[in-house]
Amino acid sequence: MIHIITGSTLGGAEYVGDHLNDLLQAQGLETQIHNQPDLNEIEANGIWLIITSTHGAGDYPDNIQPFIDAIKSTPPRMSEVKFAVIAIGDSSYDTFCGAGKDARAMLLDIGTQELCPHLEIDVIEAPVPEEPAEAWLIDNMAAFTS
Repeated sequence: MIHIITGSTLGGAEYVGDHLNDLLQAQGLETQIHNQPDLNEIEANGIWLIITSTHGAGDYPDNIQPFIDAIKSTPPRMSEVKFAVIAIGDSSYDTFCGAGKDARAMLLDIGTQELCPHLEIDVIEAPVPEEPAEAWLIDNMAAFTS
């Protein structure tokens, strides 16, 4: 199971999640989208694909903040989870992709195995973030299907 966990303020990360969900399902993979992620509802196994924008001064969007706080306060047993992160941000800010970078560091810190290199999408260079996300997924599809 691939859990697609989104953190979105204006919907961009959700659009990316929906698009990648379609691509993964077209490969015959089982997915579940979590646009209001709750740690109690997401199994600590399989693959977690975290797609998050950065809000404010490097903060997580409101919809994913409780999920992140729950992991930080009581990390689940993560030995059965592999993860990948797509961070969406604006390079004109000092905190470019801060939420995604923090999510990646947190997951590595609690012993989760990174599936493939993370992706940072700059909305200044890629106003349609689904495009670089799709190219990244195609480049890394073997990691998701093995």
